[in-house]
Amino acid sequence: MEINPFFAGSKAARLLIAMLFAAGFSLSAADPAPPVTTNAVTGSSSNTVENSVVKIFSTVRYPDPYKPWTKQSPEEQTGSGVVIEGKRILTNAHVVNYASQVQIQANQAGDKISATVEAIAPGIDLAVLKLDDEKFFDTHPPLARAKALPGIKDAVLAYGFPEGGSGLSITKGIVSRVEFTPYNFPIFGLRIQIDAAINPGNSGGPAVVGDKMIGLTFSRLNEADNIGYIIPSEEIDLFLTDIADGHYDGKAAMFDVLQTLENPALRTFLKLPPDAEGMVVHKPFKRDPAYALREWDVITKISDTPVDDQGMVKLGDDLRVHFDYEIQHIATNGTVPLTIVRAGKELKINLPISADYPRLIPGLNGAYPSYFICGPLVFSAATEEYLGGYLRTKYAGTIMSRYSALGNPLVTRMADQPAFPGEGLVVIASPFFPHKLAQGYGNPRSEVVQAVNGIPVKNLGHLVEILRDSKDEFITIECNNRFGETMIFPRAQLLAATDEILTDNGVRSQGSPDTLAVWNAKSAK
Repeated sequence: MEINPFFAGSKAARLLIAMLFAAGFSLSAADPAPPVTTNAVTGSSSNTVENSVVKIFSTVRYPDPYKPWTKQSPEEQTGSGVVIEGKRILTNAHVVNYASQVQIQANQAGDKISATVEAIAPGIDLAVLKLDDEKFFDTHPPLARAKALPGIKDAVLAYGFPEGGSGLSITKGIVSRVEFTPYNFPIFGLRIQIDAAINPGNSGGPAVVGDKMIGLTFSRLNEADNIGYIIPSEEIDLFLTDIADGHYDGKAAMFDVLQTLENPALRTFLKLPPDAEGMVVHKPFKRDPAYALREWDVITKISDTPVDDQGMVKLGDDLRVHFDYEIQHIATNGTVPLTIVRAGKELKINLPISADYPRLIPGLNGAYPSYFICGPLVFSAATEEYLGGYLRTKYAGTIMSRYSALGNPLVTRMADQPAFPGEGLVVIASPFFPHKLAQGYGNPRSEVVQAVNGIPVKNLGHLVEILRDSKDEFITIECNNRFGETMIFPRAQLLAATDEILTDNGVRSQGSPDTLAVWNAKSAK
């Protein structure tokens, strides 16, 4: 049996995969200089490629989920990029995400040119930059992209500016594998594996076969020799088409949990003929009776393409990929045509698909965390970045086990969808600010707030409403912890202490703009 890769493994493993961002690597640089030479391996014009590759310098300030009122210290990082049509630079999202300043530098050039992020898609790890001075493109033309996928064993060159030097680096290898695989949950896409050496700083540089770019270098497999990955031109084209209207909508997908049809007993149970092939619907994405799929349905075709017992479809004679790949080519008006077998009868359905997978603990997606401070307490919306900070430490296993035993929803519900519209977990993001009001209470950091004054908390905005509208003498904070304590604070003193605490700790604002809007609004009562 095999679970749909969207939902493979335990709940902890699923979210761990979703949260831990693969380290990025790739190549870049460009500027006319030496005479044109032809590469003996690929037949490419090296001058043409090198003139289109750039080095990217970015100053980033990442969010601090554990001190949501501030940002992490500025970091300087470098990556690579490539000139594309429309007087733009294409690079990886992780090279410029949360960047306050971006500059590019051509190969063998001494000056840097300021740039701005025009569009970004962290899920598929792509971004487009616009330059302040577009004269750059007069002498640095776009690099052509291949329309077809490369063949296995095709010779490939990876260009970029990895660590270990300041000049353009070019490494050689072959195409090893092509798969339809997870990027950053819930995004899936084609991915090409190459064995050319790539390292930190290569991210965003082109991989070239012949004289055309087959994709953008974006990551490598840690603790392995020469296993690198590129985002193929097909995924790049889909991204560029998406942002043509000035907004990135994302990749639509189906989120049903499926299992393979390989087990003989399962086939007998479903009363399927010997020649039937497909994937079994284990858990439909929605339990709504009007939803197109039901438990035990067997998906046999996507459009007119047969699906085999492992959920794969053929692309040409030498390549098999998961059938979800076809969605990005055949989806129309938010639906995808499927052929299914239900209770022995073949049916044609149109399955609704979406780019938005509802998550109880969502990612920040380039934003900064929402928070609200009341007295010595810091409340924040739980995000995958908050939990991911723990999962990336060497104590991840211990923390997960402890939180699970305590019933902390950060772990017990981390793969859940919201139980009702608008549901979100509210976490106490930090230890208490020093104040006498907190005397005698244990450190509440990472506790999930269950109720305030006996009112179940729906989300962070709702918690702020409860605090705003309370007229009770005391504020009672209950957390979702099997062995935790209930915290009691005199309401008037709690509110009065807030400004003093903010000043003493150098906190500029009591809350993020969204929570302050709720706090300053009039009660609906």
